[in-house]
Amino acid sequence: MTQVMCLPYAGAGAGVYRPWKALASDRARAVPIQLPGREEEFTKACWADFAEAAAGTAERIVAAAAGEPFVIFGHSFGALLAYETVRHLLAAGGPLPRRLIVSGSRSPRHRGYLPLSDNDDEAVAGLELDGQRGFEALNHPELRALLLPVLRADARLLSTYEPSGLDPLPVPLTALRGTTDTVAAPVEEWDDWKTFTTEEYTALHLPGGHLYLLDAMPELWRVIEEQL
Repeated sequence: MTQVMCLPYAGAGAGVYRPWKALASDRARAVPIQLPGREEEFTKACWADFAEAAAGTAERIVAAAAGEPFVIFGHSFGALLAYETVRHLLAAGGPLPRRLIVSGSRSPRHRGYLPLSDNDDEAVAGLELDGQRGFEALNHPELRALLLPVLRADARLLSTYEPSGLDPLPVPLTALRGTTDTVAAPVEEWDDWKTFTTEEYTALHLPGGHLYLLDAMPELWRVIEEQL
């Protein structure tokens, strides 16, 4: 069985992948990786930079894998975190994932994300992704106070992100994208992921926008299983 280590998008916790845990099979099972500052770890400080985030995520993934084969899946912010985590594992001598699966992100070569406004109302209003799909809780003042600091911290990491390297990885790579995604666009900058592997590369378009996965969790899981 292959373990699918799942990294969330900005502001989200591991719970977003809970539906996949019920879809475990003899072939694969989902292992949501929690990041500090959210859900059961909401009292822990968010990581200060991508180097710290990659090192911390690598440590959590290796512990969860416990010597068993694994792949890493990440969506949006999680895609870049997955990439940097693999680079960290490579520099540390492994173990390496059997495949890196990145979703909803341009390649590390193409940046340009902006930090969220320090004004809470302006920050929430600026979240235009799929009509704020996935961020509805921010419309509730009590939840906003808990969730917005994490989202702002992740956005800060994205806005200051510089890739630790651009040389291709010795790991098969699959890039996924919603057909109407305006964040993982233009398509050429998303498909540039093909330059980040020396192994097999697969590019797949799935119906939906940037957070397409929230409306197609079972379908996306089947796609991931097919990539194993």
